Amino acid sequence: MARFRHAPEVWRDFPSLVPVAVHVVGITAAPDPTARVTANVDRARAVLDGRPESELPAIQAWRRVYSRMGLKPTQYRCASEALLRRLRRGDDLPALHPFVDLCNSLSVAYAVPVAAFDLAHVAGSLTVRPATGQEHYVTFGGEVESPPRGEIVFADDAGGAHARRWATRQSGASAVGPDTSDVLVVAEGHHDRARADLAGLLADLERDLEELWGLRAPGRILTAAEPSLDLG
Repeated sequence: MARFRHAPEVWRDFPSLVPVAVHVVGITAAPDPTARVTANVDRARAVLDGRPESELPAIQAWRRVYSRMGLKPTQYRCASEALLRRLRRGDDLPALHPFVDLCNSLSVAYAVPVAAFDLAHVAGSLTVRPATGQEHYVTFGGEVESPPRGEIVFADDAGGAHARRWATRQSGASAVGPDTSDVLVVAEGHHDRARADLAGLLADLERDLEELWGLRAPGRILTAAEPSLDLG
C-alpha cells in the first residue's frame, strides 16, 4: 500500500509541524475556480494590508525552520512566502491549472505552503525526509538536480525528489497538468495557530472539491502518532 508520511526524524527535529494531507481522485481542468481564487487572494491582500509578508506568524515560523535547516530564509523562501511576496508587489498569482490555482490561492489565504502532486508520476510511497544524496529532482525546465545529503525532500520509493528544501520548490516531474486525475495535496504549518488554520484550510478545500469538481475527498491532519495517509 502506497502512503504519504513524514519520517520520524522530521517529527523529532521539528515538533511544531502540523501537516494536512488530502488524496483526491478525479481531478480535471474543467471547473472554473475564479470566484474562490479571487476571494482567497482578497483575503490575503487584506491580511497583508501593506505590511511585509515576513511579519506574518506563519511565515516567521517557516523562516525559523529554514534557519534551523542551515538555509538563509531570505535566499530560500517557502512557497507561500514567495506567493505572498508577489501579491505585496502588486502582481497576480500565476494561472497554471484550475486546481493548482485554487491551491495557490489557499496558500496565500492561510500563509502556509500547499503542494499538489500528480501521483501518476510518483513511484510508490512519498515521504518527507532528509535526502541521502542519491535522489534525483527534475526542474520545470527538465534539468536534473541532486539534492545534497540532509536536505529535506519529498522522496518516492524510486529516489525521485518531488520537492526541494522541504517547501521551496516542487518538481516538474509530478506537477499537475491537463491530464492529471490522481492528486495528493499537502499543506504544512509550524506557527502557534497552525492546527486551527490548517483545519480551516482543509474545510475550505473539501468544500471546493465538492462544489467545483463534484468530488468528496476527506483529508486529515497528520500527527507524530498517526503520521501517514494511505494513497490506495
